Amino acid sequence: MSRLSITTNAEEAASKTDLVVEAIVENLDVKQKLFRSLDKAAPASAIFASNTSSLPIADIASSTQRLDRFGGIHFFNPVPVMKLVEVIRTNETSQETFDALFAFGKAVGKHAVACKDTPGFIVNRLLVPYMMEAVRMLERGDASARDIDAAMKLGAGYPMGPFELSDYVGLDTTKFIIDGWAKKFPDNPLFQPSKMLNELVEQGKLGVKSGEGFYSYKK
Repeated sequence: MSRLSITTNAEEAASKTDLVVEAIVENLDVKQKLFRSLDKAAPASAIFASNTSSLPIADIASSTQRLDRFGGIHFFNPVPVMKLVEVIRTNETSQETFDALFAFGKAVGKHAVACKDTPGFIVNRLLVPYMMEAVRMLERGDASARDIDAAMKLGAGYPMGPFELSDYVGLDTTKFIIDGWAKKFPDNPLFQPSKMLNELVEQGKLGVKSGEGFYSYKK
């Protein structure tokens, strides 16, 4: 702990670092504003990385003058428990930068996997459309939420069903991701929004954190 320094001044922290890892709100404008500021404060040799789970790394990096020294390093919640880290490279990320980020992921005890700057990277690119398809099944009346969850846990060996997972992640988070992808890739049927999901979010039913989502968690 004696080797840790803590500050609320991001520019001050960045001025003396070799690596900046950002993990703030999933909002492109807010992330770009932060990186524009840090780009002026950090050493020219410093590597920048975003922990975003859904936003394009290239779009975030465009706010800086170090496109070759910018990549993604996506950890998973809860970070102390989850072993995976996705290391993402854009078309501009240098091999040296990518290698450094990959080595950092391994150095902190994670299993690092490499991915291009594609929507959702590896995990969320597969996971979010899966959760959305479960919602569409519920909308059509194909099966109940509980039966879909039971089927995926008992039939596919998943630890949580798609509705349990959506409630845990937060319906607003899932909606934010799918809305962003639908806007950027309007012709991809996997990224189409859901009326049911939109209505639940509008009603403030966000999942576990609000006490109700697809299931009720009120005591």
